[in-house]
Amino acid sequence: MQLVAKVDQLLGIRAAIDAVSPPIKSRRRGLSLGGLIVSLAETMLAGGDFLVDLDHQRKDSAGLPLRAVPGVPASTTVIALAKRFSQELRTGVEDANALLVRKAFALLPEWRREQLVAQRPTIDLDPTDVEVYGPKKEGTAYNYAGQRAYRPHPAVWAEAGWALAAELGSGRSDPRPQAPGLIARSVSALPEGLLRPIVRGDSGFFDKQVAWAALANGADFAMAVKRNEAVWRAEREIPEDAWQEAIGMEAEVAECGYLPPGWPPGTRTICRRVKVKADDVSSDLRSRRRRTIDPGQLQLLEAGEAEFVYAYSFIITNLAGDVREIEAWFRQRALAEERIKDSKLGLAMRHMPSGYEAVNAMWMWSALIGLNISAWLQALTGHNQKAKGRAHGKRLRRELICVAARITRHAKEFLVHPAPEDAKGAFGAAWAALDALLATASP
Repeated sequence: MQLVAKVDQLLGIRAAIDAVSPPIKSRRRGLSLGGLIVSLAETMLAGGDFLVDLDHQRKDSAGLPLRAVPGVPASTTVIALAKRFSQELRTGVEDANALLVRKAFALLPEWRREQLVAQRPTIDLDPTDVEVYGPKKEGTAYNYAGQRAYRPHPAVWAEAGWALAAELGSGRSDPRPQAPGLIARSVSALPEGLLRPIVRGDSGFFDKQVAWAALANGADFAMAVKRNEAVWRAEREIPEDAWQEAIGMEAEVAECGYLPPGWPPGTRTICRRVKVKADDVSSDLRSRRRRTIDPGQLQLLEAGEAEFVYAYSFIITNLAGDVREIEAWFRQRALAEERIKDSKLGLAMRHMPSGYEAVNAMWMWSALIGLNISAWLQALTGHNQKAKGRAHGKRLRRELICVAARITRHAKEFLVHPAPEDAKGAFGAAWAALDALLATASP
């Protein structure tokens, strides 16, 4: 856990949260809001899944002095304080996260900063449902799948893999009304000197107000289109010679004439089609694939008059340029989905541990701060390059977080002695890299 403490020391995570947020309690003694958030993030990074894992990690008397927050709070203390996690405090944590994003960006190796500056930043909006069980929990509702759920809604800087802003809603929360605020806060959280950002979202954000909000905040937009009869009519009017081979995928791409009223000038719709054999189409009417097929083609298929059909996807955007390149870029939305998946499987946002909505909101933000800490740790130490990509979840813990070591004390300082293979491997390299950054950052 010492590497997490070094990242906290380098970026000042706890201090940033405490400086921007109002206090969570009237007395100054004990843990502050920053300490609570970082304690939970540390616990998740170490593999903790529930609030009770705080109590288990409190028993690690040898490792406690090496943590970013040595005084790990009891689970009951966290619950009592987290009940006070108001909207004002959530805003403070989000504002502090924005400061940390800019600080981490400034500390990146020069080649990595140049990479991020050279490409337009993408802000991915992608809510995810977290099913809950047992008695009804505050702030939950049944989603479209009949699950009682919360709906965390993070906004992620796709190219960096860093969470910028977030909201916590119920399983019934419509993400579109939240989107304008998230867009504004995410754009303001980006470091200065970047190119014009692009807001990207799935069909849940198919709304002209979301598009106008992106433009109002100095960004462009691209989002998936909900299929309707007007979309199908536009698809049928695409000339056959207009289809082009997609980049990196066995599919074809073309621009179609679909333009719903009220959208910003310059809006266009791009269509992708993938050939599907008749045998690969499920007869189950609930099949998701069936909804991507032109109803006319589906009728021919069911009548046995077609050997294959096409599955269609649509993107509405104001981006200019080659439709093949735009479609291939839009497919990279999977990178943000992967980051959100890591916040659920690699951290602990796959469930919400409390019956209180405020406690679960703090849990969500702790998971997102933990997700950013894991990304900052690897980006600042070059581990994501040495390991041929960013390590997630279990691998991150094995290589950098939960590394066994012998701890001694000399001249009132704790000394960490990891196994030789760790000292000479990724853990030792990350340790040295952070020490070098800390020496440079010290006054």
